[in-house]
Amino acid sequence: MLAVAITAKLLAEIALLALAGQWVLGLLAGAGRGGNPFYRLLELLGRPWVRAARWISPAVVLERHLPLVAFGVLALVWLAAAITKVRICLEIGVALCK
Repeated sequence: MLAVAITAKLLAEIALLALAGQWVLGLLAGAGRGGNPFYRLLELLGRPWVRAARWISPAVVLERHLPLVAFGVLALVWLAAAITKVRICLEIGVALCK
């Protein structure tokens, strides 16, 4: 169970950083962000999570808000995985979690 919590936390961290990086790079690059290879890479990493956000969100959510929805859901997943990891580590002993 500890491995599942660690894996979920790691995947959420990677996706959160990709979405945050995409947002920051989009602000810096402006209108030319579509041609930026790093922006495209971050978009590729975040795309599955944005699609999942479209699937779970109601139809009234605008397409441009989906990355924010994905970020919020991933933040909740990360928080749940972190709490689960801490709970398991306290049960089995902190020395075994290293």
